[in-house]
Amino acid sequence: MNKNTLLLTLSLVFTSLIGVSTQAQVLALREQAKLIDEVIDDRLNNLLPQLMERTGIDMWVMITREYNEDPIVKTMLPATWISARRTTMLVFYYNPQTKEYTKSAVARYNVGSSIKAAWDMTKYPDQWDALMALVNKHQPKKIGLNISKSYGHADGLDHTEYEQFMQKLPVAFKTKLVSSEPLAVAWLETRTAREMQYYPQVVQISKAIIAEGFSSKVITPGITTSEDLVWWYRQKINSLGLSTWFHPSVEIQRNDQIEFDHLKAFSNKGYDPKNIIQAGDLLHVDFGITYLRLNSDIQEHAYVLKPEEKDAPDYLKNALAVGNQLQDILTNQFALNKSGNKILSDALAEAKKQQINATIYTHPIGAHGHAAGPTIGMWDQQNGVPGSGDYPMYYNTAYSIELNAAVEIKEWKKTIRIMLEQDGYFDQAGFKYISGRQTKLHLVGNPNWQ
Repeated sequence: MNKNTLLLTLSLVFTSLIGVSTQAQVLALREQAKLIDEVIDDRLNNLLPQLMERTGIDMWVMITREYNEDPIVKTMLPATWISARRTTMLVFYYNPQTKEYTKSAVARYNVGSSIKAAWDMTKYPDQWDALMALVNKHQPKKIGLNISKSYGHADGLDHTEYEQFMQKLPVAFKTKLVSSEPLAVAWLETRTAREMQYYPQVVQISKAIIAEGFSSKVITPGITTSEDLVWWYRQKINSLGLSTWFHPSVEIQRNDQIEFDHLKAFSNKGYDPKNIIQAGDLLHVDFGITYLRLNSDIQEHAYVLKPEEKDAPDYLKNALAVGNQLQDILTNQFALNKSGNKILSDALAEAKKQQINATIYTHPIGAHGHAAGPTIGMWDQQNGVPGSGDYPMYYNTAYSIELNAAVEIKEWKKTIRIMLEQDGYFDQAGFKYISGRQTKLHLVGNPNWQ
């Protein structure tokens, strides 16, 4: 299947979710594999040399073993490779002066179609000697290794492989070793044009599943528990042939004396799995999927209508609007080269001016759910996050706009939290949501009329 045919297939398959079953949106595994491999080749052949030039790392060495894969190596493996094989060594070299660019696997076989096998076992029976031959051949100025204090994603070189590498590496090159963190994070966080052609569908599928769960098809007030709904979401993911990177959660806020507790909300401590959903409840879900090697992370709210109601109360709709206002405050702070910590402090200051009681904990998303890139707060670190919060924002990167606004509900005589999370994308044109955002509450209606 050529590129144009695949794009046409995607455009036909990924039609509007309205009136179309979610199942119809998910490509067959064989078609998924074709697309994944095409995207990997595009990233390796076109994106990676640009990033190596930007970061000044002219050689990137990755060493990983089967079932103990480096997180970055996993993003480079072809779709038919479920894991690395034996000891897998990848070497990328880019000369910014001559533009020479090589992609080598010190292995018995090619790794996909772009990374060619470069181990002459007759000449170098020892795999490590073959690796050192490549280093000597290219005479790199900086050798990047996946060692990082700030990002687990970029810290994939294990101790055993590091020791063996250092034992074999000639003394002259040991002063050229650097952390690959700038390059590793750039590789993980940068989304290509090809990926952004189908990322909206990853998010749309997620939202369609959320909407189905937040309906009378799934919820019967007075019978369905929050845990029933959690497992319905988890089963739905599995039934569609998808996977997820975290277990969903469902929380209930209602007109009672229980106040919001951050620790319980984010750790499920004290969570009652038998909590029965009732009419008049405000529901919250945290949900995401993994599809085509991209991840989603969505939080939305639903209102369970009382028998006499056909819409949510104005005070809850107004509360959601405050959450949307906070989203705008945050994303208006996005700017090239601005650190996550600076974005956080500026957004919180503006929220305070607008009299919003805000908590912001936004993170990059893409190849991982909690992905590499600038961390913009954590729920328990509102003064900034050392390390990952100091990292600057670049173009062509995606984020989960995750936050909450505390809103007083006089009718309930308590303060509730509007907890929202929507996936978005930042490029030269600014910030935009990948597939819209929630501006209206889902309504779980009376089955007699809905």
